[in-house]
Parts: sequence; structure tokens; C-alpha cells
Amino acid sequence: MPQPILTTDRMVLVPLAEHHLEHEVELDADPEVLRYLFGRARPRDEVITAHARRMALGRVVDGLGYWTAFRRGAGEEPDAFIGLMMLPPANGPDQPDDPTVAELGYRLARRHWRQGLATEASRALLRHAFATVGVRRVIAQTMAVNVGSRGVLEAVGLRHVRTFFPVWDDPLPGAELGEVEYELTRGTWLKGRRP
Repeated sequence: MPQPILTTDRMVLVPLAEHHLEHEVELDADPEVLRYLFGRARPRDEVITAHARRMALGRVVDGLGYWTAFRRGAGEEPDAFIGLMMLPPANGPDQPDDPTVAELGYRLARRHWRQGLATEASRALLRHAFATVGVRRVIAQTMAVNVGSRGVLEAVGLRHVRTFFPVWDDPLPGAELGEVEYELTRGTWLKGRRP
């Protein structure tokens, strides 16, 4: 099953492709977008490496991967680009090596913050994960101080399951409060879908 195009009321989520690289370069050029990930903008060569890794992860588990979000009906005009939506198989150092577990994430251009778009896209990705792909569990991780991202996770039904303290060579401000992990299981999602 290839990654499908997903739609919401306001967005079209298109499977990440090679021609979306410039959108990723634009997104990662804003240090505020990467505040809780890298604490700085990323140079083009780092974005190219990350793009190749994302493309590879998009081929590991059928239906999982990365999507580029655009305003619905606006096509791929540069001003219609919203951000990168993520639902790859869990793959981080503090994540399970289990193809039935996916990791939810999102990175939006700053001009699209605080409009409910991350929540809207996350709901579509969760529906796809559980109803189409059939994953067992979706997790998400972020810095404990990332209040905005935590709010999105809670709004879409994920619950906090742990706080952990990775060791960083160059910790970001707030790292002393740790990282948090949220989860939503297929069973819980199905219960929430019933009338």
C-alpha cells in the first residue's frame, strides 16, 4: 500500500517526494520552527541528508511515512505550503523497534501556527494509521517545555505515558526538564470513534 493523498477541511497532505525538498529547506531555515529540535536553523546540506532519510523511512512500512501539507484547493503554489506532517514507523533511539508502532509529528511554517492546522492534520494521520494501515500504537515525543506541541497531542487524544531524560552533548534550553512521550493505542482510538 503506497502512502495515499490525505485531505482535511483545509489541507491536502501529499506524500513526500523529491520535488518537495525546497519546501523542507524553507521550513528548516527558520530557527523558531526548529527551536525544540535543534535550536537553530539547518543548512541546506543537513536538510538534504534529512530528506533522504525521510524518503527511505517512507519505504519501510507500507502506508507510513511523511507528507507535505498544502492549503486545500491552492495547488502547490509557494504561499500554499503549510508544513511537513510525519507518520513514519517509530525509529528513534528511545523508541520501540516495532513496525506496528508509528511516530506522529508535524513541523509547520511559522505563518501557519496557532490556526489548528497541526491538530487537523494529526487527526487525519491518526485515522490513516489506525483505520487504513492498522498500526497498534502511535507515539509522539517532544521536549517537556514544548507546550504548543503537547497541546496538539492532547487535543487529538494522545496521553502522556512517560518523561525521560536523554543525555545530550549540547542540550537545548529546557532540556533539564526532560522529554515527554505520548501515545494512543488502536483500541483507545476505536473506542473514541464509537457513538
